[in-house]
Amino acid sequence: MNADAPTARSHANSEKLRAIYGDLARIGEFAADDMVLYTASRDLRGDRAAGRVVGKEAAVAHERELIRLTDGTLVMAVDHIVANDHFGAVLGVLRARLRGATLAMPFCGLWRFREGLITHHWENAHDASATEAFLLGLTSGGLTSGAPA
Repeated sequence: MNADAPTARSHANSEKLRAIYGDLARIGEFAADDMVLYTASRDLRGDRAAGRVVGKEAAVAHERELIRLTDGTLVMAVDHIVANDHFGAVLGVLRARLRGATLAMPFCGLWRFREGLITHHWENAHDASATEAFLLGLTSGGLTSGAPA
């Protein structure tokens, strides 16, 4: 499954998530003004507040920065989406190429909704340290996770 392939009788929040994973910068279209995004690297720092992105505009800026850091090669290859009125979960593989390195990192995005708007999003990478090292250019190339290329 890819982010463009709808499933039969998808919940409206599933379709919102499908749109976001097809274009991360669209998160603002579906977010509450006071949404909170918890970054995949939130546990890598001593200051947990450093892993919180607060507000719709800040969340959009965060996603645009991820795209920029990968020179526009970032693809969120979605395997599964499930959502209801309150929660959503998206499983897939984050893929990117940068400076001769390739990233293929399994992810699980968790989402909370209120009245059809995103209020919280938790980014979860299988190996947050390897993902951050890739984004910072600290890898020398090759597959940085156990995910299929």
